[in-house]
Amino acid sequence: MTIHGEHPFLPPESERSPVRRLRGRLPSPVGLWTTAYDGKRAGLTVSSMLIADGEPGLVIGLIDPDSDLWKTLRSARTAVVSLLGAGHQQLADAFGYVAPAPGGPFRMIDWTDTAWGPAPVGVTTWAGCTLVDPDPPELGWSLQVHLEIAHVELHPDDLPPLIHRRGRYTVL
Repeated sequence: MTIHGEHPFLPPESERSPVRRLRGRLPSPVGLWTTAYDGKRAGLTVSSMLIADGEPGLVIGLIDPDSDLWKTLRSARTAVVSLLGAGHQQLADAFGYVAPAPGGPFRMIDWTDTAWGPAPVGVTTWAGCTLVDPDPPELGWSLQVHLEIAHVELHPDDLPPLIHRRGRYTVL
């Protein structure tokens, strides 16, 4: 067996989408969107998102229409949007379905059940949100999901924020 330094499933650079490569050069926050409905929890790591200030404030994210998160969020109509920090890389990978999580990613840490869904214990910043439109527009290969911010938790930032750029995590 030989161990290589490159990713075994990554296509050669000449075959990669230039648009995806352009997007990958933008540093993005690493968010974790979670929801629950009818006893079932779902979550997804989301870095294609932004916060729009206003009355009401909104979280806008690009979500995979085939994800368990979207299927559950569409029924639940509520979600928790958490901003991950240093030390949460493994959690982000598990909810991004790129790393194993025996028993599922919700078993990796403790959770607090809120009116909007499960909130990860130990994450200092999260928002409880409600879904604006159960039939959001398609944007590229994603759905442009708008969540109205109903509640915000801001605790002291003990951890630097987790950032995603060019397929890797870094912290500020």
